[in-house]
Amino acid sequence: MKNQEDLEEALLAGGEPEQAAAGGGGYALLCALLASVVSIIYGYNRGVMSGAQKYVQEDLGVGDGQLEVLIGATSVYSLVGSLAAGWACDRAGRRRTVALSAAMLLAGSAVTAAANGYAALMAGQLVAGVACGFGLVVAPVYIAEIAPPASRGFLSSIPEIAGNSGILLSYIADFALAGLPTTLNWRLMIGIGAVPPLFLAAAATFVMPETPRWLVLHGHPDEARRVLARTAADADRRLQEIVFSVQEASKKAQAASGGGAASSTNVWREILLRPTPAVRRVMLAIVGLQVFQQACGVAALVLYAPRVFSHVGVTSERAVLGATVLLGAAKTVAIFIPLFLADSLGRRPMLLASAGGMAASLLVLGLSVRAPAAASWWAAATSVTAAVAFMATFSLGFGPVIWMYGSEILPLRLRAQGTGVGTAVNRVMSAVVGMTFISMYEAVGMAGSFYVFAAFSAAAWVFVYACLPETKGRSLEEMEALFDKAAAAPPPRPPTLS
Repeated sequence: MKNQEDLEEALLAGGEPEQAAAGGGGYALLCALLASVVSIIYGYNRGVMSGAQKYVQEDLGVGDGQLEVLIGATSVYSLVGSLAAGWACDRAGRRRTVALSAAMLLAGSAVTAAANGYAALMAGQLVAGVACGFGLVVAPVYIAEIAPPASRGFLSSIPEIAGNSGILLSYIADFALAGLPTTLNWRLMIGIGAVPPLFLAAAATFVMPETPRWLVLHGHPDEARRVLARTAADADRRLQEIVFSVQEASKKAQAASGGGAASSTNVWREILLRPTPAVRRVMLAIVGLQVFQQACGVAALVLYAPRVFSHVGVTSERAVLGATVLLGAAKTVAIFIPLFLADSLGRRPMLLASAGGMAASLLVLGLSVRAPAAASWWAAATSVTAAVAFMATFSLGFGPVIWMYGSEILPLRLRAQGTGVGTAVNRVMSAVVGMTFISMYEAVGMAGSFYVFAAFSAAAWVFVYACLPETKGRSLEEMEALFDKAAAAPPPRPPTLS
């Protein structure tokens, strides 16, 4: 009741409304960039093992089977983190969860770099993996809630750009440090990843604000108004919409709990056991996108590109690592396209173009890797070109847009846990690909593996076309009605200030 009175006071408070600073959009951008540092660290930790794995095997005597488990287990560990992150985001807040993720990333990188055996490697990857799961959930949620509607697509693309930049930086580090002694080079490759978390932890503690929606949800509307005044030109109207959304969410949560207080248990019940038709469609969209993102095989190329290129006749170590850097560069550069087009073209066109391009490039990649040995020179060139095209088309949509789409369509009351579910599914699929790719290509051939990935990419195109509505230009408070096909009229609008 006290929180309800506070919310009403925020709406009825007299005096002149606070005006957004001229640099309000710049402040939201700053917040998004800071939150995205966790994605840079995640990308670095994800990609660094691509070049470091050979030296880890030589230095510590790790076999192929152990390597598959080590690399794939990181995704399993991040599954645990993604499931816990939803609870942490709701209880501790988005900002504190960013700081917690940074602390764990620092510890995980340090332990892995100092490892003197397989068990220590696994322990370091356990901590880093859980931290990555936290980061994958909290960054898109934080940015979706801090961003003004008009630039949410732009700002929500930044974490994926940051993640790809981290992957590219890891490839560059692998290339630059490969010439050092084997006992040192892989440790430096991994240890560099312990530096950015220090910056992120300081930024989360002293610079980044909490999101307005979390503040309103926990009874701090005045603080929410102050944040909105720096991020939106229409702070009072946006506060009204958020308060109205929170009140509606509270009514639904109480109805779901039989009139009692809302709880985390009720949120999980609404997501998994008794979803409304709209929530069921939202969760289908989120889970489907996350499954298809990893089923297209992107983790196979991110983690095992040097093996793929060696398979088609690229024998020089520096040439293999150089081709891998080219993949990272293509993936990073192409991701700037949805950054500027997602808010104008829309989410669906970007996803459809991405899925079609992935299917075509994977088909060409499969054909090139099964070319006869006599044609190795053009097969190698074609395979590198097709892999670059795959990474570029992946970054057009299925890289950044699915995170943007998933974070914006969830109702406020379900956003943190729902994002956690989607991220958990993503991590499970990534683990499956990472832990089976070597065994898969030994069983069905390298070409057969890429044909399978091409088929999943084609299925992703059908899924997007048939199941996903367009969301561009809509506020977060309108999304549930968009997915409720039974709704004959738009939801009621909050009152306006006179």
